[in-house]
Amino acid sequence: MGMAVSILIYVFGIVPLVEVKKKAEEEITLKKRVIRQYEEYIRNRKKVEEELDRTLKQYEGVQQRLLSGETPQLGAANLQEIVKRLSEKNGISIRSFRILEPKEIHVYRKISLHIEITPITSMLILGQFIQDVEHHGKKLLMISEMDLLIFNPRVPNTIQGSLVISGLMKGTKIKEKGKEK
Repeated sequence: MGMAVSILIYVFGIVPLVEVKKKAEEEITLKKRVIRQYEEYIRNRKKVEEELDRTLKQYEGVQQRLLSGETPQLGAANLQEIVKRLSEKNGISIRSFRILEPKEIHVYRKISLHIEITPITSMLILGQFIQDVEHHGKKLLMISEMDLLIFNPRVPNTIQGSLVISGLMKGTKIKEKGKEK
C-alpha cells in the first residue's frame, strides 16, 4: 500500500512539478532573450532613429517623383501636360495623344501615354526631347516604346513616329492595406 501511494505521489505530484519547472525555465530563457533584444534596440536607438529618418526621406523623395493625382485619369492628364511642355520646349509638334490602359505594378500604377510626333527635320531635336523625358527633374518618366520612321535613310532629314511615354503613380494596393488596418 505504501508503495502504491509513493508511486501515485510521484506520478501525480513530482512529475507535473518537474514539467512545470522545465516549462518555466524555458519561458524565463525566452524572456531573457527578448529582454536582451530590447536592450540592444535601446542602446542603438539613435542609430535606428537615424535610419528611420533616412528611410522616410527616401520615401518622400520617391513619392514626389510619382505622377500626382488620385485617379489614373488625373495621373494621365499630369503626364500629358508634362509631355506637352517638353515638346514645346524642344520645338516638336505632337499630332495626337492617346492614354493607354493603366497597369498595376506591385504598389505602383504605370500610366502610359502614346504620342505621335509630326515630321521633324533634326535628329538632334528628337534626341534632346528623349533626353528631357528620360531625365526629367521632377517626375520619374520613361520611354517604354519607340517607333520611328525615316523617309530617306541616305539623307535622314525627316523623321516621324510614335512614342509611348510612361510614368508611375501610387497604386491601389497601398490604399487597400491602409483600409485593412
